[in-house]
Amino acid sequence: MLPDDTTAALKAVIDEFFQAVSFETGQTPAYARIHGLFIEDGKLIRNSGEVPEISSVGEFIASREQVFSSGALTSFEEVEVAERTEVFGSVAHRLSTYTKRSTVDGEALEGAGVISTQLIRTPAGWKISSMAWDDERPGLDIPERYR
Repeated sequence: MLPDDTTAALKAVIDEFFQAVSFETGQTPAYARIHGLFIEDGKLIRNSGEVPEISSVGEFIASREQVFSSGALTSFEEVEVAERTEVFGSVAHRLSTYTKRSTVDGEALEGAGVISTQLIRTPAGWKISSMAWDDERPGLDIPERYR
């Protein structure tokens, strides 16, 4: 069992990430908050297509800001609904099952998936070193053990 302070610290980092990417119609996303959650060379990897989309933190934020600024993305919410966390010393791995909903070009979309997040303890606290995720789709269902 993890110490309560470690459990709370890891949950806080993940919750902050989901809050930073989520916003309601009429709100401005807080994408800039993502910088402080990652180590300097952190990576975000969307692997739900034929080719992985690998981004630095800056590239990830810029791509999201572009879609928002264009007016195409008018709302987005992503929420962790289940998790499995493993910690050894100053390294941690969190497997998060998430649901998401958004409005893109006026169309309401919903989905779910799994994010694998690696975190390291630094002098400034727990930071994300990388996140990789895949979305549920026909032929790829989230296993019950992750729900």
